Amino acid sequence: MSLRSVVVTGASTGIGRATVLELTSAGFHVFGTVRREEDAEALRRQFPNVVTPLIMDLLDEDAVRAAGEVIKANGPLFGLVNNAGAALPAPLETIPLEAFRRQIEINLTAQLLVTQVMLPALHRSAEVIDDARIIMIGSIGGRLSGPMMGGYGAAKHGLVGLSSSLRAELAPFKIKVVLIEPGAIKTPIWNRGLAVGVELQSRSPESNARYAKQIHRATKMSKRLAASGLDPSVPAKVILEALQSENPPPRQVVGREAKVIAAAVRFLPFRAVYGLTRARRGL
Repeated sequence: MSLRSVVVTGASTGIGRATVLELTSAGFHVFGTVRREEDAEALRRQFPNVVTPLIMDLLDEDAVRAAGEVIKANGPLFGLVNNAGAALPAPLETIPLEAFRRQIEINLTAQLLVTQVMLPALHRSAEVIDDARIIMIGSIGGRLSGPMMGGYGAAKHGLVGLSSSLRAELAPFKIKVVLIEPGAIKTPIWNRGLAVGVELQSRSPESNARYAKQIHRATKMSKRLAASGLDPSVPAKVILEALQSENPPPRQVVGREAKVIAAAVRFLPFRAVYGLTRARRGL
């Protein structure tokens, strides 16, 4: 079991929960991290004997390190799926710095912390079977970030650089690092982000007044994404393939709209790309 074990962070909903289903169906044992005991119990009920829940908040360093000790004691770890994240929309001019820092901490710094504490077990897998995998769940927002998503986009752009350096450093030790960049996914992250975004905006209503139209447009888009984005099973299948393929691509874009954006960023002049994303006073 230990050689086929995979840690999946953020396993209670969305991409994380869908990934747990894909991995257990393929014969992996999953350690799924959640923040609440009720979510842990739900995993135990749905996946008896094949999922071991771990209570872990990415902002609680002690809890993350304790989870790492549990994994290290279990034996070799074949894979780590760094999935958990948060999106808190707000204008960069007015976003409280603690909210900006929180997105960087959750979406970037904590990804490194989780990786650090899991690497001893990943190294053991690489030493025993010459293979181990780290799957970073980025976003198309790591290639192009639009209005109201500056904190999230900054973190996801940072994750690109983090993944690139990590891939280079771990290559000699036979640990593969894959960055998966989904587009819009039908997941609770959007509704949770909307609720927090409304609260953030209420702190500075006068300053946010000039951004009212941009905020309205971002709110409509978030509601649309929450209802009509890709099913989480789509990126979950890509994650499974990245764990099973002998030589997975180091960077994969998921979803038609995301692939269009990635192509635009790659081939269009910067001025044209920014013209597509810039906010306008009348919109």
